[in-house]
This record gives sequence, C-alpha cells and structure tokens, in this order.
Amino acid sequence: MANTLLTPDVIARAALANLYETTVMAPLVHRDYEPEFQNRVGDTVTVRKPAVFQAKEFDRTAGIDIQDATEGSTDVNLNHFADVSFAVTAKDLSLNIQDFSAQLLNPAMEAIAQKIDRDLLTFRDDITAEVGQADTTSTHGWDNPKVMVDAGKVLTKANVPKNERRYVFGPEAAAAYQADPLFHEADKRGDTEGLMEAAIGRKFGFDNYETQNISVPEQTSGNSTTEVGVAFHRTAVALAFRPLELPRGAQNAAIENYNGFGLRVVYDYDINKKQDVVSIDCLYGVKTLDASRAVLVKGGDVA
Repeated sequence: MANTLLTPDVIARAALANLYETTVMAPLVHRDYEPEFQNRVGDTVTVRKPAVFQAKEFDRTAGIDIQDATEGSTDVNLNHFADVSFAVTAKDLSLNIQDFSAQLLNPAMEAIAQKIDRDLLTFRDDITAEVGQADTTSTHGWDNPKVMVDAGKVLTKANVPKNERRYVFGPEAAAAYQADPLFHEADKRGDTEGLMEAAIGRKFGFDNYETQNISVPEQTSGNSTTEVGVAFHRTAVALAFRPLELPRGAQNAAIENYNGFGLRVVYDYDINKKQDVVSIDCLYGVKTLDASRAVLVKGGDVA
C-alpha cells in the first residue's frame, strides 16, 4: 500500500541517511567539536583544535613538568548554504519512501554530497607543499601509487602523526593505481556507502579514496582541467554544520541531525504554479586548521 503520510520528518530522516552515506570527504576531516555549537557569533562557530604537547626528558630531581592542556580554537565561517528544491506532484507525495527516495531524494542528496565534497576540497588553496609532476624533487610521478611515499615523507618531516592520514585522488590517478598489483584488492573499507564505494585501500601509510570532485581548472589552459589530489591528516581541515531554524509559518517542515550532519526539509504549496515544492537545505562551513598537515599531489590532465 502506498504511504500517504510522507511527512517532512519522514523525508528528512531518509534524506539525512542518504547524505551521510554518500559523502566522501566529510567523514575524513576534523569534526569532533560539532555536538556543542558553542560560542556562535553571527555566521561563525568557534571550534576546538586538537591539543599539542611536547614530550620532554624526565628529570627525577626536578620532577614532572605539567603542560597546559590547551586545545586552542578557531572560528569557522558558516558560509555555505546548500539547497536543492524541486516540484512534486500529488502522486509523488503518495509514494512509499523507497520509491520517493529512488526517484527524488537520492539524486537530491547526491547533489548536496557532491557540493560538500567540492567545498571541502577548496582547502587545497591553502596548501603549499607539493609532490608529483609539479615537484622535480619527487621520486615518483602522480600516476605512480608510490608518490604517496613522497607525500608521506613531507608530512613526517612536518611532524604530522602517522595515524589518520588520508589521500584523496581523482579517476585518472585511480585508473593508474588500480592497474598496479598493489591495488588489485582493497583491504580496508569505509563505514558508509559513499566511503565503501570510494575506498581503494590503505597503502603506504594512507587510507585512499577516489572522488570525481578532485579536478580543478588547469592554470595554464582555460580549456582543460587537471587532477590535484591531496594527502592530509584528519586535523588539517574542519567541517562544521549548524542546524537551521524552522521557518516561521511553515507547518510542513522538519529538522534532522545525525552524527554532526544537519538537514532541514520544508514543503509547501506554490499557489502561483499550483504545485507542491520540497526544499532541502543545510548550513555549513569549511576551515583549514593546519595547512602544513597536508600536501598536494599534482596529477594529469583530464580530457
């Protein structure tokens, strides 16, 4: 039987589950502070940065040297307001959630997930360290998976922890890597559908993921693009969501939050065009926490 109670709450829960499962970059970056949303001023949230300590030689005579556990903080500007709105018919709203998701929600959430990934990847603009074809000192080219050895060396020299290192690259690099015997079988999978589809495996000290959003316009040619992969530690960049308020006067609206993700769903009747409209949106910000904890991997041209 068709579900005639396709309410904003039902749509929001299904949309949020889909968004959470399809993002690639969002689960890979620093988001530990999100449950609080404290010290919000205007369109910013103040987030905590991981604490930094120094290991010292113990002197029994002097005793221990107690260090301040100062995590530090930084402001993240909530300057990204992703929206997907679409018209629906009475038949659409009478579908069960599986059909409604397949026909409308899944494509809508895929669009928002892609936007979040692209916005997160803009932190590459702050990174100065490079390996691959742009760096003549690199031992390996961008199309050789061992380029991760060069990237790892850069990060290690910058005292970046070896755990939680990630490498995200595009389809050109992925095709070259998967032709290498080292990548014939993925030995590590992600926690969500998006990560499972994107995961290539853990190699050379990195968890590896593929995304088509890695391409950027080529600096030397306005008619082509190039892949600029990025090897980074989780704490190099932050992503912050903030729940949006329910609009005043909107009876058919709902907000859903899960694991730091927040979505708002509003649907209303457009009397001008005599149609129902479903609007799904979310508010978030991206901030580079430490550019020295990341390195660019300059890739090949994309036709």
